[in-house]
Amino acid sequence: MRLGLGRLVRNHVRRAAIAGGLEAAHLVARSGLLPHARGRGAIFTLHHVRPRRERVFDPNAHLEITPDFLERAILALRRDGHRFVALEDLPAHLASADPRPLACFTLDDGYRNNLEFALPIFERHGVPFTVFITAGYVDRTHTLWWETLADWLSSCGEIRFDFGAGEEAIATGSLVQKQAAFDRIAAHIHVGDEARAVAVLNHAAALHGIDPLAITDRLTLDEAGLRTLLESPLASLGAHTSSHRALARLSDGEARREVLASAERVEQVAGRRTASFAYPYGFRPTVSARDHRLVADLGFRVAVTTEPGTLSSSPNFHALPRISLNGHFQSARYVLALASGIPFRIAAM
Repeated sequence: MRLGLGRLVRNHVRRAAIAGGLEAAHLVARSGLLPHARGRGAIFTLHHVRPRRERVFDPNAHLEITPDFLERAILALRRDGHRFVALEDLPAHLASADPRPLACFTLDDGYRNNLEFALPIFERHGVPFTVFITAGYVDRTHTLWWETLADWLSSCGEIRFDFGAGEEAIATGSLVQKQAAFDRIAAHIHVGDEARAVAVLNHAAALHGIDPLAITDRLTLDEAGLRTLLESPLASLGAHTSSHRALARLSDGEARREVLASAERVEQVAGRRTASFAYPYGFRPTVSARDHRLVADLGFRVAVTTEPGTLSSSPNFHALPRISLNGHFQSARYVLALASGIPFRIAAM
């Protein structure tokens, strides 16, 4: 219990420190210092865009922002001189002599709220965007384990989970215990056989009345929804694998099949081959240099990670950094602070 409480306190302290750092970076940027830190611009990562929901236990709150915040972010970037470009057009824009910083918007996983709430905002401001889709979500064959786990833990005061050595009872009565259980199971999924661990989670959750595939259906766009999204000339689709597993932990052949299957599914929906790819999770060590080479060999023009940073004039187009619009830091000042590149320059010192 003490360990769980300590983790919760550390999380709050960490968020306060990040917020303080972003406030300081915003002031430094406004003063005109470190003007070259922002490079040529930034690619932004989003997931859910929807009105704020009140949930007692919400371990995935960092993955959602409100429509109002998205609009404020766009307006702030526009006032700051950014020009909005489609991700697939990024190489050509970086090769141009236009000195204005670029801004690209990307949304991972293909959530229904991207169509319902994000699209109207992008259309209102004429901002192009790319939605990265996982084929298994579109076809309702794979599950979003982090959503399944959150729903399961929310409903139980105790769970049983098999980490590989038989079922183990885990107390989940308090918020501290729920978060500790979430973190432990998430870490287990990330270090071993991801498909097996997710299957174990889905089975255990189903025994408590949680339907993982129903969660996929409730939260993500099917083919009809994606076609509706593509009626907007501002929208484009990118590939995001078939099962949303970390590519770096897969064999060469399996990784290749994951990437190709998602590209083919996008082509079936959009009527053309996509030139953009997003690595699931996107951070080290879920993505390797082999994966960069793989997507390049398969003909993708750009591929994005979730490693934070701004764009250089000559980046590795198959390992592009992105800046997350995080649900815990929904302030236009923070967007400008991140887009300035100053936080990443300081972190690298």
